[in-house]
Amino acid sequence: MNFLSDTTAPAHPDLIDALAAANRDFAPSYGADPISARVEARLNEIFETDLKVLFAVSGTASNALALSVLCPAHGAILCHDEAHIHRDERGAPEFFTGGGKLIPLMGDHARISLDALDQALAEIPEGFVHTSPVRVLSLSNLSESGTAYTPTEVDDRARRVKERPAFMHMDGARFANALVTLGCSPAELTWKAGVDALCFGATKNGALGAEAVILFPSVMDRFEELQARQKRAGHMAPKMRFMAAQFEAWLKDDLWLDLARTANARARALAGGFAGKEGADVLHPVDGNEIFVRLSEPRAAQLREAGAQFYQWPDGSARFVTSWCTTETEISDTLAAL
Repeated sequence: MNFLSDTTAPAHPDLIDALAAANRDFAPSYGADPISARVEARLNEIFETDLKVLFAVSGTASNALALSVLCPAHGAILCHDEAHIHRDERGAPEFFTGGGKLIPLMGDHARISLDALDQALAEIPEGFVHTSPVRVLSLSNLSESGTAYTPTEVDDRARRVKERPAFMHMDGARFANALVTLGCSPAELTWKAGVDALCFGATKNGALGAEAVILFPSVMDRFEELQARQKRAGHMAPKMRFMAAQFEAWLKDDLWLDLARTANARARALAGGFAGKEGADVLHPVDGNEIFVRLSEPRAAQLREAGAQFYQWPDGSARFVTSWCTTETEISDTLAAL
């Protein structure tokens, strides 16, 4: 009953097998291999557009690198106050951009509200020498509270910031989980809604360690700069084919979506079991594989004594994260402990 994080889960066997298959022969380095080319072609199909992809080993690296080609050193990046780039990346976006300023905004359930966005844009006039101009809006989908932005909600926010010379970045560490809940296409949730760059995460959904920075047509011309920044930062993996191999197996036959559906279904079952229990209040809509619960001390003790592991969130709530391999028995055993 390990609900600490989806990064604590094992990698899916198909991806481990893909690594072994990629290890049977020599191949060109630094992403010039045939596997990487096949994955990029497959992503072109999935997202219904031309794109460029660069593989990275961590979500922090992919976010920081993507933002570094979108935001100049003198610019500002708007994000939610709970955003991973703001709370959990130790200043990496500021470091990689050479000084880009993160400006945190508010909104319920870790989603930037339109009012907060409008207020920020009104308070940061374009061309005013004393303020950092808005150059990027970053959305996390899923958000840090496990909630999703719909394509319409993404588009509403994109339209506002693109009245400036600004770009849209999406932290998609749990993009698959958001996608299967919303029932839309990858294109509808990204470039068709105004997203310029997506950090497409596989690690939390069955990969050993594989992330992808996807540049859509609006910013594809920045790909060489993205590569240069990755190399200069020491994040360019020589044997990049091993990250690409994970993506190839993950995307094959829509395995990535099936794994996300399983994780989401287990989360809904767990949240449904918490609902109505005294001393266990679910705090946010469950749009993916994360549940945040306000637990009384007796309830928390019951669960820990039964062997359930979960993370104490900074706001005092308990976070439970399901994964592709969370079983129905683990859910029923957890609920039985209550």
